[in-house]
Amino acid sequence: MKTMILMASILCLSMSFAACSDDNSPVITDKNLNETTTFFSSTEPNNYTTYYKPYVGYVGDPMPFFDPVSKEFRILYLQDDRDGNSTIYHPIHELATTDVANYISFREAIPCGTAVEDDPAIGTGSTVYDEATKTYYTFYTGHKATEPREVILLATSKDCKTWTKDRSFRLSAPIEAGYDKNEFRDPYVFYDATAQCYRMLVSALKNGDGYIIEFTSTNLHDWDLKPEPFFNNIWGRFYECPDVFQMGSYWYMVYSSQGTKNEPAVVQYFYAQTLEELKGIAVENGQFPTFVPHEGWLDGVSFYAGKTAGDDTNRYLWGWCPTREGQKTTGTKNWAGALVAHRLIQNGDGTLSLDVPQAISAKYSQSVTLTEKTKVGDVTVSTSSYTLKANSFVRFARLRNRNKITMTATIPEENEAVFGLSFVDCSDKAEKARIFIEDKYNFLKLKKVEVNEKTGEWNDAGAITERAITPAADNVYHIEVYTEESVCIVYINGRYAFTNRIYDLAKNPWAIFCTEGEVTVSDIKLSTY
Repeated sequence: MKTMILMASILCLSMSFAACSDDNSPVITDKNLNETTTFFSSTEPNNYTTYYKPYVGYVGDPMPFFDPVSKEFRILYLQDDRDGNSTIYHPIHELATTDVANYISFREAIPCGTAVEDDPAIGTGSTVYDEATKTYYTFYTGHKATEPREVILLATSKDCKTWTKDRSFRLSAPIEAGYDKNEFRDPYVFYDATAQCYRMLVSALKNGDGYIIEFTSTNLHDWDLKPEPFFNNIWGRFYECPDVFQMGSYWYMVYSSQGTKNEPAVVQYFYAQTLEELKGIAVENGQFPTFVPHEGWLDGVSFYAGKTAGDDTNRYLWGWCPTREGQKTTGTKNWAGALVAHRLIQNGDGTLSLDVPQAISAKYSQSVTLTEKTKVGDVTVSTSSYTLKANSFVRFARLRNRNKITMTATIPEENEAVFGLSFVDCSDKAEKARIFIEDKYNFLKLKKVEVNEKTGEWNDAGAITERAITPAADNVYHIEVYTEESVCIVYINGRYAFTNRIYDLAKNPWAIFCTEGEVTVSDIKLSTY
């Protein structure tokens, strides 16, 4: 079988471009390739479109905002070139989108400074538009090797494309208040209409503890430190990339927890009915607020530096999905990767859920025939569904480079099940990358496991990533999966998002499986673009 795959690959490479797919890789509908279920080594492309990655480099911390002039979402981000330069790195690049599914790149917006300036390396910031002066203000972090290592800097623009650094502006850590002069970054600026002033939140450190401190201004140039911090972190974590906004009748703070030795780095949130109540809301006996489920996680550990922006209709959360060392699913996470966007859903109780942006769902519009390849274990087939019991799976034909998979999974009322989707599910490799939906244990998990092709039995090597969920009250799971090359995002019941990096997912078979209990999977649909 491996010989057949090699011959098919050579055949495609020897043919004209017209005979290959639009991404210049072997045609997955090639008869010899598509009829096999053996492993195909996928090659990562230079760029992504839906989950944007530039042709050169990777997307670091996004800084989105809605431009009231152009009526577009603008996403400034830290460009990670991975060129080995340890002094000058992470210039700010800029994108624009109207639908969160397609991006226009304006390339470099704010360049790095020289080695002797405050910003040879650049860190996260934020942008606001001042209607009175018709000027865009981007506040960002300047980082250098000498002390003070971090300061807040400013660049302005009249058209939101050409930016000029304002070297007259420089905000350093308030050391007189005890804050560390070297850990002072990620300014987030927003206008408070009630107080009629701008507020700037900055991630800071004091006596080894993480804080988010607050400044106020009426002119965007002169900033006064508020005597009390906006957020006093009592858990020994450093909170990065703060983002505060009002949505409906609630105020929210989204932030990225840098994690600790025993805790992962994740994107989380707090909320309250007023801005004042939001401040310090977490400080209660050292426990996370019980009214925010699952400690406010907004995704898993393969989604970071999430920040939001909204128009009159929707608010979205942008973050990056990291690449991994050696292009291995189990490899160590790198800093930066591909840009991922979720749509924020506000529930009746004020909590937040995540769903797919509507334009991304609509983009995957080309239907693909679902072709069954293998059934193993106790599987019952009806017209449009499969009922699977423990240690069973159903394998389907190869995926495309970009895939949308939808299905409904139903568990018997008296049952608790563990089931999911398996990727790189090849008949000649015991290792599979499985997304586990653990209705029984209240988790979503990505695991790389070994599966017996004859019995369906499997060996658990532990989770690569995971996040907690609340099981479906009606035992029904509506599942949507969106992939582009190795980026894979699973949405559950329009409530949970689970982003992961799964290498070799493209052009390899996939499967549905059950490891505990029983599940009926129906209405499976596959599409691409």
